[in-house]
Amino acid sequence: MRHVAAYATPDRHAPFHKTTIQRRDLGPGDVLIKIAYVGICHSDIHAARGEWGEAIFPLVPGHEIAGTVEEIGTGVTKHAVGDRVGVGCLVDSCRECENCLAGEEQYCLNGATATYNSIGKDGRPTEGGYSTYIVVDQDFVLAIPEGIDLDVAAPLLCAGITLFSPLRHWGAGPGVSVAIVGLGGLGHMGVKIAHAMGAEVSVLSQSLSKQEDGRRMGADHYYATADDATFTKLRKHFDLIVSTVSATLPIDSYLSMLGLNGTLANVGAPPAPLTMRAFTLMDNRRSFAGSSIGGIRETQEMLNFCAEHGLGAEIEVISGDQIDHAYDRVVGSDVRYRFVIDTATF
Repeated sequence: MRHVAAYATPDRHAPFHKTTIQRRDLGPGDVLIKIAYVGICHSDIHAARGEWGEAIFPLVPGHEIAGTVEEIGTGVTKHAVGDRVGVGCLVDSCRECENCLAGEEQYCLNGATATYNSIGKDGRPTEGGYSTYIVVDQDFVLAIPEGIDLDVAAPLLCAGITLFSPLRHWGAGPGVSVAIVGLGGLGHMGVKIAHAMGAEVSVLSQSLSKQEDGRRMGADHYYATADDATFTKLRKHFDLIVSTVSATLPIDSYLSMLGLNGTLANVGAPPAPLTMRAFTLMDNRRSFAGSSIGGIRETQEMLNFCAEHGLGAEIEVISGDQIDHAYDRVVGSDVRYRFVIDTATF
């Protein structure tokens, strides 16, 4: 075991504090990563504040990890010392079920192992990237192409793949009209990626306050949903709508904006149940769907795509002692558009 610096919270009502955690010794297939940057995902906040059920405390969150390989196990062939690498939401899966064999480890039928707040095969709780080092099996380590700086690459490991996966799955591209609901940490990457895929991109936001940013990122159109006339104006307009928000939306109103065979894909995680009328779905043969992150293969495709198109997250870099304040700002929608922690401050 090796001791490394980290930031943890002892329970859902307590602030983060600097501490020391243990990382396992390298096995033959393991990679030791020196973490440079780790993004703050809203999932971190939900877990740390007990909003998604009981968490494993003390909790070290963080699944948007970017750094360099410091050491490798004797059997590692996929990565070398000095490589620029990332770790996303997963650090293991059964690797044997049909979903894993299809490259969809996030849907592992036997339960994937999350980067934090999970139990690894060694029986110990997993601890995430709010730390200076992490040990990960080589099969769950991603290569970060040279075309992306590590700080703007970190949020791609969750926010990037969370939007890339549904956009790719539902065919965003030339001739396809795509709407992104919410221009936040997830949504801003959705706009960038959908634009790079060649789709006609609209943003559906509560107000027009971020319109200038949205258009700079590649949005062709920007609409305020606080105006009821927007839903009437855009009735049967879109092929694909991707909702990134955690608020409970009037689903029927958003479904009504879909044309023939259109899909509303949800990647946000509202705490309350979502309801809709069957007739709204039946009209125009619409679909209401959900999507979660992506598998390792698709995540690597996303990183390569972002490097090819010069895409990275819009970030604000903070120090470890600013985590609690950053959490409050995320909840208050006061960040444009992703906080990234510089672990050199640890």
